[in-house]
Amino acid sequence: MHTHDLLLTGGHLIDPAQSHDGLFDIAIDGGRVAAVVPAGTPLAAPHHMDVRGQLVIPGMIDTHGHVFQHVTGRFGLEADMCGVHSGVTTLIDQGGPSCMTLPAFREYVVKAKKTRVFAYLSAYLVGGMEGHYYPALYKPDCLDVAATVKAALANTDIVKGFKAHAELGGFARWGIEVMRQSAEIAATAKMPLYIHFGQLWPTPAEGANGVDADTILAQVVPLLKAGDILAHPFTRHPGGFVNRQGQVHGIVREALDRGLKVDVGHGSHFSYKMARIALDAGIVPHTLGADMHGYNTAVPAPAGTPDQHSDTEHMFFGQQRFSLVSAMTAMLALGLPLAQVVRMVTCNVVDVFGLPAELGTLAVGHPADISVMHDERGRFALQDNEGTQLVADRLLRPAFCLREGVRYEADAAILPVVQAA
Repeated sequence: MHTHDLLLTGGHLIDPAQSHDGLFDIAIDGGRVAAVVPAGTPLAAPHHMDVRGQLVIPGMIDTHGHVFQHVTGRFGLEADMCGVHSGVTTLIDQGGPSCMTLPAFREYVVKAKKTRVFAYLSAYLVGGMEGHYYPALYKPDCLDVAATVKAALANTDIVKGFKAHAELGGFARWGIEVMRQSAEIAATAKMPLYIHFGQLWPTPAEGANGVDADTILAQVVPLLKAGDILAHPFTRHPGGFVNRQGQVHGIVREALDRGLKVDVGHGSHFSYKMARIALDAGIVPHTLGADMHGYNTAVPAPAGTPDQHSDTEHMFFGQQRFSLVSAMTAMLALGLPLAQVVRMVTCNVVDVFGLPAELGTLAVGHPADISVMHDERGRFALQDNEGTQLVADRLLRPAFCLREGVRYEADAAILPVVQAA
């Protein structure tokens, strides 16, 4: 009998890409999957991890991270805190690096961290510095279409798309021109554009300048192509999927029919009320990201951060701690089946975000990126930043992950402690 390097035994494996949903053992050789067999099948290895009673899935992929630490000021979190030490093997940074700062991102994040990290390159020259705190840095004059396309095409191993914002604060200042340029960048590079919806910046002193937040989606969607990604469908802020009458914009269904995709991008603006409206209208997101950053996560600000950045409005209600697994629990509480939620953080991400095909599944020969979670039953209190409460009967908590066969404990300080209801 062949002796493998490592065995994970007895766990409940859900791997939608391989149609696995049951008790399986996994053998690992050289950091790659060597076998996936029904639990109890004779296998030999010097090292065993008994994961009975736990949920085992392909390494989770967070679609919406902000991990350009230090370079983006208070905004950027440490990648491994959000990644492997939160049970997540792969992160996609949304708009942290730009064409100017991408070399630093490669050196100090992609190469330096244990978590696998990709980037959706900022459409703006300034990138995500200080978390888009200064709106004047994001006007049309602060984009360079040719330079951004050139940087992306020269770095396709890590750059998989682009990030831009379609929201009331920007539209009130500059209209739609930023979105026109962003769409041109993505179309020229033949990569997806990931678009933030829901108000981000305050309106300028002179007001909204005649812009109605409920018209933004209808203005932007015609600029987009199949495969582009609409983010924050469940935002509580104006300009999202749900209009002020409490109904989903008709343009959303049209966008889906045209092949556009939807990412939850949970974040602190997530609303259970808006989620219920959208889901009941048949708008089911394809993927799920945590959207943690230094303005909504209880971490110390970097030294020298300006005092006016003591932003508490965006902190997660009460606990001020969060994770991708917390977002999965929220999706379960809203009624999505577990297998679908697993898809949203594994194989669907690979398809929608253009990641390497060897990720998001535990097929033999693929990297041994594996997330192991506690799957608890009971009554658990969940609450969003509007104060809306849900009682969940199922709670997921990360236990550990393997990144190419190397184990990392889920011991990040930002992981929440959910209270019993």
